Amino acid sequence: MVAPPGPGKKRNRIAAFLLAVDAWLDSTLYEAGFKLREFWESATIFFRRFRVKGWRRGLIELLSEGFFLGTAGAVLMLALAIPAFEETGKDWRAQDDFAITFFDRYGNEIGQRGLIQRDSVPVDQMPDHVIKSVLATEDRRFFEHFGIDFLGLIRAMTENMRANSVVQGGSSITQQLAKNLFLSNERTLERKIKEAFLALWLEANLSKKEILQLYLDRSYMGGGTFGIEAAADFYFDKSVRDLDLAEAAMMAGLFKAPSKYAPHINLPAARARANIVLSNLVDSHFMSEGQVLQARRHPADVVDRDNTKSPDYYLDWAFEEVRKLAAKSRQHSLIAHTTFDPNIQQAAEESLEFHLRQYGTSYNASQGAIVVIENNGAVRAIVGGRDYGASQFNRATKALRQSGSSFKAYVYAAAVEHGFTPDTIVSGAPVSWGNWHPGNYNGASAGRMSLTTAFVKSINTVPVRLAKDNLGIKPIKELAEAMGVESPLESHRTMVLGTSGMTVMDQATGYSVFPQDGMSGTRHGLTQLVTHTGDVIYDFAKDSPAPHRVLSEQATSYMNTMLVQVPVIGTARRAALPGIVSGGKTGTSQSYRDAWYVGFTGNYTAAVWIGNDDYTPTRGMTGGTMPAMIWQRLMAYAHQNIDLKPIPGIAHPFVDATIAAKAQEAAKAAAQAQADREAAERPLVLSNGSTRLLRQMNQKFLSAPTLRPNTKPETVSSL
Repeated sequence: MVAPPGPGKKRNRIAAFLLAVDAWLDSTLYEAGFKLREFWESATIFFRRFRVKGWRRGLIELLSEGFFLGTAGAVLMLALAIPAFEETGKDWRAQDDFAITFFDRYGNEIGQRGLIQRDSVPVDQMPDHVIKSVLATEDRRFFEHFGIDFLGLIRAMTENMRANSVVQGGSSITQQLAKNLFLSNERTLERKIKEAFLALWLEANLSKKEILQLYLDRSYMGGGTFGIEAAADFYFDKSVRDLDLAEAAMMAGLFKAPSKYAPHINLPAARARANIVLSNLVDSHFMSEGQVLQARRHPADVVDRDNTKSPDYYLDWAFEEVRKLAAKSRQHSLIAHTTFDPNIQQAAEESLEFHLRQYGTSYNASQGAIVVIENNGAVRAIVGGRDYGASQFNRATKALRQSGSSFKAYVYAAAVEHGFTPDTIVSGAPVSWGNWHPGNYNGASAGRMSLTTAFVKSINTVPVRLAKDNLGIKPIKELAEAMGVESPLESHRTMVLGTSGMTVMDQATGYSVFPQDGMSGTRHGLTQLVTHTGDVIYDFAKDSPAPHRVLSEQATSYMNTMLVQVPVIGTARRAALPGIVSGGKTGTSQSYRDAWYVGFTGNYTAAVWIGNDDYTPTRGMTGGTMPAMIWQRLMAYAHQNIDLKPIPGIAHPFVDATIAAKAQEAAKAAAQAQADREAAERPLVLSNGSTRLLRQMNQKFLSAPTLRPNTKPETVSSL
């Protein structure tokens, strides 16, 4: 027998195997490295023949860097283009066939909205001088560029630098159409980027003729008209087919600033603008001086129209409401009876413009918005900006701006609904919520105080503590939404100090719950929709949902008890109405970007926002300054010659003797403060109707004591 191999022999065989593997790995790696070096040497020798020197090397390096940067730029451009191209997914070609005629609360016609297809005149049927006038003024190289006219942009920048002001625009017709079809007029970098990409998209998907047709049909032309055919009928009582050169020049001049150059408002300005259009025709070599001479000597006359301004911001909002209510109706040619009050609308516009002209520069504030709601839910006035012709973006219904301390009303409403009272003692000491450490305005410290004192003085730490320790974020958000806030609210702890974006309409709707004794769901702008044959499509009194309670009577009474003290001893003393009980709350957002005053009486609720379209900060403006002044002037006019209604829960105009004494002192100083302010203010150059209204406002009502903008503001809450 052969003996089995011992342990020593097994170890020898394993060692031999491992040595063989190691030798194979060494040789393989050596061979691989050798082959790689051979390949690299061969490749190096091969590519040496392509090596360049001197100026060629510089060119190659430049092209290489350009290719890299171009690739990176293409990726970036694609990322920026995606949000813009998402806008094209909508049915943007569809023209609404709604034709709505609007009437105010008194039965007077106030305007029309809607574009009927028969109102569109094909470009081929328009006179040659109409098309040339538009192109010479708006986009001379329209048929040469691909959506963005870089040469025109350079020319415009040069002329603007030479004139040291904006005298020419650089946007092509395609860019303007992209803005009209897909975007708003809000001046932001995001909107300009989208506009550029959408212009390129339009050029790729439409012919030049189609782009021009849409531009002429969709542009706002002043006087509440959209489209050149509707404007020709409004201003000259004729079709665009029949316009002569002088009339065509006046029409072409409207595209830049329709409100400023509307001939029924300012005929001399419209004629001066038309003369510039005629010069553009000559400069662009579309016509000779001899061909335009007759039009210069005999400028166009317009049909005598009422020079009352069309409430375009209100009509835009009301038109959206009509489309929601009549979406399922087969009748699209309708008459809409609205809740619009022209007197309150004009007073709101007057008050906004009056104060922006007087104090806008010192506060570095250029825009504002107002909504007025009667306390039965009827929307009486909407001011979406200073000039509809310059910007059709409705800042009252579409702009989301931080509400600042004006949001605290919803926090305190939730608190009193959960058992707190105006006399509940709370702590105003510093508070931390995670890594968030909110402070009070100007770093002021606060100790223990009543809930009323914390609200009137707008202490920041108190609502934060209420939300953190007692309420939570969810109940506050749900209550605000139930009160009528439609904008999406962030479920973040900073929401309690007003960091969520809200519209002016939201604020007016939410605060109107307080004078309506805790009831919500009453806001409306339409009372009836009827056909031209008299058939009623919608009746608010019958078809609207019943209002519902969102605040208990006790909670509403508690809130009103606190709110009425803010204009008397709180942060809104400039909003006080002598002889009229009012309540409200100021608001100032981060870095003074937004300033609010939202207030109410027993009759009306009004929200006022002041700021800038580009989100630049104001110069230290708080809600207790210009917004409160605007609100006070407007509401003092609105309450003339009407029966004053009580605020629910307020049995006496003021809560206690201290407040009453302060109010009496304010009333005594009101007349002198008003006289001082009027003496320092420059008179406005307004239309006859506007001048008469200002004169009536100055003579018939007293303003609350008003400090100059450069004085120290009251203590307010500011994030």
